[in-house]
Amino acid sequence: MATSTPAVMDSLAPSAPGRWSFGHVTVERVDSVTVERVKSGPLELSRNDDGLLVRHSLTAADLSERLVAGVTASIEDADFGQDEFELTMVGLVRSTVDGALESWTTYYRNSLNELLDGSADFAPIHEKAQELVRGSVLDLGSCFGFFPLRLAKAGMNVTATDIHPGTMVLLDAVAPELGIDITTLICDAGEVPAPDKSVDTVTAIHLLEHVDNEVGEKVIAQALRIARQRVVIAVPFEDEATACHGHIRTFDLESLRSVGEKTGVPFEVFEHHGGWLVLDAQ
Repeated sequence: MATSTPAVMDSLAPSAPGRWSFGHVTVERVDSVTVERVKSGPLELSRNDDGLLVRHSLTAADLSERLVAGVTASIEDADFGQDEFELTMVGLVRSTVDGALESWTTYYRNSLNELLDGSADFAPIHEKAQELVRGSVLDLGSCFGFFPLRLAKAGMNVTATDIHPGTMVLLDAVAPELGIDITTLICDAGEVPAPDKSVDTVTAIHLLEHVDNEVGEKVIAQALRIARQRVVIAVPFEDEATACHGHIRTFDLESLRSVGEKTGVPFEVFEHHGGWLVLDAQ
């Protein structure tokens, strides 16, 4: 019996102006949304047998990582999983600004500016991570790659990695538009094709909450193998794992300290907008 291969989303694929669709999710820009926007954030959501329709009236100025909080609030009671959340975010970017590369460049430029000027919610985390790294850097689970872009913009030698090819293709396309030179690598964070002791610092910024304990231990083992000086890990502190963001476990200082103890190397644990574990790889 023949089986079909699930379609792979291409974030740079052509789409009609103001409208983007993939699978069962359609996102469209309209002149205005109803009063429900005030109640539930920047979106109007409707479901039927054919799928999910998301309507919005965002502008180019609204496109940045800060939009994540608004979207999360909008879908709080809408039974969203990680796939629908990610598709909605892609659709918002692509339907707000016409042109694939133009829309993503707008999103990246706005996000990076807000992270650098300190106005983004995630800015203190990136600032602390940059403070902690030493020398050359390999970043695990980079996703969109804002942290590697920040380091590269500062003149550092950095490699962004992610298991999803689409995010690294997108980063390769947008970085030149931002005037930033960056290296990308498509790989599983638990199986990184990099030589032993090949970079000074390995970072895993908000990665471990996305994987279970067994995979997390593999990720840390890889990081310690590759790093010459240190491994920098950051995790959020949550009462409950945020499913729409792909989180499957939670951390506190005690559990993070336990992770450090299992490595058998010197480490430091502290709290700063979440938890931090810095491992001595020397």
